Amino acid sequence: MAPSALRSSRPRSLARNITALPRYAKRLIMMAADAVAIPACTLSALWIVVSASELIRVWWLPGLMVLVTLILIHLRGMYRSIVHFMGMELLVNALQSAVGSASVFAFVSAWLTDVPTGIRVGTTFGLLLLTYIVGSRFGVRLFLRARDLKGDRVLIYGAGEAGAHLANALSERSEFVPVAFVDDNVALHGTVINGLEVDSPARLPELITSLDVSRVLLALPSVTRRRRRQILNRLEELPVHVQTMPDISDLIAGHARVDEIREVDVADLLGRDPVPPLPNLLDACIRGKSVMVTGAGGSIGAELCRKIVQSRPTRLILLEISEPVLYAVHREIAGIVKHDGLAVEVVPLLGSAHHHGRVKEVCDAFSVKTIYHAAAYKHVPLVEHNMIEGIHNNVFGTLHSAEAAIAAGVESFVLVSTDKAVQPTNVMGATKRLSELVLQGLTERGTDTVFSMVRFGNVLASSGSVVPLFREQIRAGGPVTVTHPEMFRYFMTIPEAAQLVIQAGSMAQGGDVFVLDMGQPVRIADLAAKMIHLMGLTVRDDENPDGDIEIKYTGLRPAEKLYEELLIGSNVSGTEHPMIMRAEEDFLPWPELRRALDDLWNACLRLDCGSGRELLLNTVAEYAPSVGLEDLVWAKRANSARARDGTEKVTALRPKSGDARTGEAS
Repeated sequence: MAPSALRSSRPRSLARNITALPRYAKRLIMMAADAVAIPACTLSALWIVVSASELIRVWWLPGLMVLVTLILIHLRGMYRSIVHFMGMELLVNALQSAVGSASVFAFVSAWLTDVPTGIRVGTTFGLLLLTYIVGSRFGVRLFLRARDLKGDRVLIYGAGEAGAHLANALSERSEFVPVAFVDDNVALHGTVINGLEVDSPARLPELITSLDVSRVLLALPSVTRRRRRQILNRLEELPVHVQTMPDISDLIAGHARVDEIREVDVADLLGRDPVPPLPNLLDACIRGKSVMVTGAGGSIGAELCRKIVQSRPTRLILLEISEPVLYAVHREIAGIVKHDGLAVEVVPLLGSAHHHGRVKEVCDAFSVKTIYHAAAYKHVPLVEHNMIEGIHNNVFGTLHSAEAAIAAGVESFVLVSTDKAVQPTNVMGATKRLSELVLQGLTERGTDTVFSMVRFGNVLASSGSVVPLFREQIRAGGPVTVTHPEMFRYFMTIPEAAQLVIQAGSMAQGGDVFVLDMGQPVRIADLAAKMIHLMGLTVRDDENPDGDIEIKYTGLRPAEKLYEELLIGSNVSGTEHPMIMRAEEDFLPWPELRRALDDLWNACLRLDCGSGRELLLNTVAEYAPSVGLEDLVWAKRANSARARDGTEKVTALRPKSGDARTGEAS
């Protein structure tokens, strides 16, 4: 006999056979079981109350009770309910069926004997019937679930209302088997919730070993981020996969269910609680106005749109160059408007921020009063390898949008900048710093449009962020790639960054450079190790050669820095928001900057990377490139020219020895 035939001939478990039956067959089995049990309850009630009197000889009484009870159970819908998912409604329906059937039994018994005896017999029968209906259904439920108890054994951290709901929800699923609670509240220790004992977090290592726990689920939706970080630091050392239920805000808004288990938000590892926004700053440039976001489909742009629409502008214009991205963000924002009943017109427009005529046309047509300029290329190596496009999009996208805003009478223009604009070592940082100089120069020239820029570091889970990359690499079995063991970065959540950008723009007076308080920088290698540990795995290194995931150091990418800064100089002052500072920095006079921009534009038209780099060096005083000219097209052309001349092939144009500011090949 073939192996497949042998496998198919193996008897399946009774539970699996029952589960595989069609619905009508399961209902017939339930009705047959009830038809046997109801007469037993009838005879037991008579025996207990009247002790084998003449009533027991009334042969038609058990049959009558079977008919009445089956009809009542059917009317309560209990034969249509799925036993595996029965909850509190089982008790309610069973109680109603038992009371109805017991009333009929009591009436008949009183008619055959006397009223007191009939009441006693009816009450006894009702209790027996209720016990049978509830007990049989729960018994079947436990029997059917017994086959599923091979899922991950989980311990729930948090025995409050959220934890109790989570345990109850997980009991309906086969992939998780809750085995215990732990909670910081000493008053709960030793109590039992949903059949699970509540213990102290101090006993976590012992519980994980004794109960064979493979996952710890955090049921702490409303705890502060600082407290969550303390808990995660404790759990990081344990050999378990740590996951969490959604935040309380997502649960209240209906965006998530209690049992939607997620990976731990890396923002929790930072441990900083976000500062609540100041309503007057959130609304000042938005409420009742026509607002436009350029780059509306990007990580920051999309989050700005989510925040802006909640402040009830009259109109929100989504300007985006990518058609699929625009479709996605428009669909999401329109869904929010509909769900929350907001009177906001959402306008999706395809267009590039460096198309001056298009931007002005949009501003005029829709009477735009506020622009949040988030359109930019931000990935350091990609911009380094595509220099002309980086300059065109970042610098002239800002210049042309700003000039269009002035021409259309826009009141406020906020540039989303980056910490890489400070002491830049790469093209991306230099173009963003030049974008800042453009707005400062336009302000100095004189304009009614209030220009400002907001500078901050990396945002978690944005496109190109290390966090989703690390998570993907861990799931694939590693290695996790980090460029350098001493790489540090500032991090902030996307919602927090967007909120602060809006508030900073409301405080602008003209040419302001706002810097966000990013907290303490994070060592990327430590972040990678924490993510590995919290997924229940260990780091493989020289000290632990049998670990699960290796952290591999790949070397700095072109023009990448070990550290990022937020300030040029030290002249900084506070604002009315505790996490927003105002920096006072030098900038170029507009006539000088205008000449440099004209020359840079001509270099872009000629696709002249050498001249473009030289102009960036001369215009952005702080720009000190750490590598040579890395543009891939420029390098390819140079290699082709060298090949024709019979000279040595090169892969990129490197700076001369001792001169990092030149674009010539070494």
